[in-house]
Order: sequence, then structure tokens, then C-alpha cells
Amino acid sequence: MANYNRVILMGNLTRDPELRYTPSGSAVANFSIAVNRRYKVENENREETSYFDIVFFGKRAETIAEYMKKGRPILVEGRLQQRRWETDDGQKRSKVEVVGENFQFMGGRDQDGPRPSSEGDAPEFDDSDIPF
Repeated sequence: MANYNRVILMGNLTRDPELRYTPSGSAVANFSIAVNRRYKVENENREETSYFDIVFFGKRAETIAEYMKKGRPILVEGRLQQRRWETDDGQKRSKVEVVGENFQFMGGRDQDGPRPSSEGDAPEFDDSDIPF
């Protein structure tokens, strides 16, 4: 059976990216984006907003943390990943997030200066290095 896991989202950051480093020194950036959907129901315009958690690794994580802030638009390409864990009191939890592989800053320059686009091909990353 064939499998395919790809997602492309464009939205605005809901908070500043959080940059951390794994014990081996690899950068990890976490942030969320809000994606709006506009549609009509019986000639009435409606809008709904969905929120997505995004994680980037390596040089891309550092670039996003350096240039992006809450409210700025970004296009993210990646894959969906589900994480599962158990809390200290035994409750099972899970979370689906987008593991970013490429991005494009949207919009033009602003008062904070130029923003570069994503860097080439995604580097190889060993998932066993992630501390969660």
C-alpha cells in the first residue's frame, strides 16, 4: 500500500518562535500559525480559523527564530507527525504537529530589515536526538 504525508500551510504566527537546542546541539524551533478559511453559507460570508503547531530543526529553525515574530505570515511545507506520551499520573496524551521541511517568508521587507527565504535542501535529521 502506498503512503503519502505532505502538508502545505500559509498563515500568521500566533506567537514568537521558541528556539531550543537538543543535548547534541541541534536547533529546534517551535511556533504556531493561524490559518483562516473564508466561505459562504446562503449568501453570508463566514470565516473560521484553525491553529497548527509547527516544529523546524537545524539551520532552518535558527533562521525562523531570528527573522520571524508573532503576526508575520509564513508558508510552511512539511509532514504531519503524531507524538504520544503518558503523563506522570498515567494519562495517555497525543499531539499532531507539522514537522517543517521548507518554508517561505511571505510579504515584503519591513522595518526590521530584509528576510531571507528558506535555505536549499532540508538537512538530514535523526529523530532519536529529539528530547520529547
